Amino acid sequence: MQAASSERDRWLIEAGARGAGRFVGRITPAGERRFYYRYTNSGGQRDRLLIGAYDPRGDGKTSFTVKQARSRALEWQALHSAGTRDLREHFARELIDAGLAKEDARRAAELARRDTEEREQADELAKQRRLTVRQVFDRWAATELAPHVGGDGKRIGRKDGGRYVREQFGRRVFPGLGDTPLESVRKSDLLAILDAVKVEGKLRTANMLLADLKQMFRFAAEREIIEHSPIELVQKRKIGGKDTKRKRVLSGDELALLVKQLPLANLGRRTVCGLWIILATGCRMGELTGAVWVDAKSCRLELEPVIDAHNEAAGSGTLHLGFIDLVARTWYLPTTKNERDHTIHLSDFALKQFTELAALREADPKTDKPLPWVFPNSRGTGPLCIKSLGKQVTDRQRPTGERLTNRSKAVHALVMPDGRWTPHDVRRTSSTLMSQLGISNDVINECQNHIKSGMSGVYIQDRREAEQMRAFDALGARLTAIASGEQPASNILAFKAA
Repeated sequence: MQAASSERDRWLIEAGARGAGRFVGRITPAGERRFYYRYTNSGGQRDRLLIGAYDPRGDGKTSFTVKQARSRALEWQALHSAGTRDLREHFARELIDAGLAKEDARRAAELARRDTEEREQADELAKQRRLTVRQVFDRWAATELAPHVGGDGKRIGRKDGGRYVREQFGRRVFPGLGDTPLESVRKSDLLAILDAVKVEGKLRTANMLLADLKQMFRFAAEREIIEHSPIELVQKRKIGGKDTKRKRVLSGDELALLVKQLPLANLGRRTVCGLWIILATGCRMGELTGAVWVDAKSCRLELEPVIDAHNEAAGSGTLHLGFIDLVARTWYLPTTKNERDHTIHLSDFALKQFTELAALREADPKTDKPLPWVFPNSRGTGPLCIKSLGKQVTDRQRPTGERLTNRSKAVHALVMPDGRWTPHDVRRTSSTLMSQLGISNDVINECQNHIKSGMSGVYIQDRREAEQMRAFDALGARLTAIASGEQPASNILAFKAA
């Protein structure tokens, strides 16, 4: 096998018994060296099977020494002598059989793997179905209620991180069902909780609790913790009834009355200015109390944690930082309830209120620098509590016998002919006045920072800044007339677009 090659194939044939086949070597003109086993098949024809390439250091698998190749030839010879004449077909069938056996083994392994997975899933499902109401709530709150940013870049979750829901469940659900396996909870258990809330007369709270219970049980059903939600088909009208949106606005006569009442209501000057600002700008309460002066803009990174801490303590996300610029006559809010920025133009009327507030600006007792907050708390450490102004208004609309200890004695000072009113009703009154002035609804919605619904919200991105400015100025002129006592109907002028 180590001989030199020649111009023709060189065949080396080892002698053997007749009919037993031959061990053969071959050296090609190109110098290739291979081993074969030559035999006669069942049809009397010679056939030749390749053993492999020659290598004096062969491994017996991919290459062979003479000894290794001869051993392989003797194995095939024994098989041929035993009656297997068609070796090629025999080895082809073996390959097929080996492949089938391998495939069978693979399928058996796959079936075993699936069986193991199914058992593990069944065990996990059984484990999940032993989860208590409290455990499922914690998982739901972490997944659905905690605020985070989704894949589309939009914030999802609840602004308070689910604090209100947790408080309601902690007060009303967990005491009786907290340690109960979720799959064991029945509709009757949940209706008993909701009925107790109805008995307290808190129908809206009952509706909100129903909605949260539905969301949690739907979350559990989607993850196969339970087969179905026991409360899914319970209707709101059977619990707290249909929610009615508050529609209270102050009429023209009531606004004129308010002008007379405010100086006599024993309110702080900041509170009075705050009410007029809500009316003049249509701002939300959290935007009002989160306002700072524009010279504090460089301290934004220091102010935002204060806002966040205030929201966390209040269990809400309603307080928003905004910068008041008296020179530019703007109130810029980088973030709002609708998760977008918003700029409010300050009319002459609104500017007058903020100018009065600027004159009341106090210094920080520690640094002696001017406080950044337009409405600071009593310690000067942050903004006024978001509920403060509303409480002051409510305290001045109480029956005489319902006066609270250490609160205002002027319990009738802000009573109106059409009934109780709140600062948010003043915001609603602001948009109503704009409408009475002939300002279009789309401009009013932009002034109030409402998000457009439907396809308009997708395709129309114009914020109508110029129209907003004219609308705020028209509203300010109207409020100036009301505050001065000039409020006949003839003073309501139609708003003209540019």
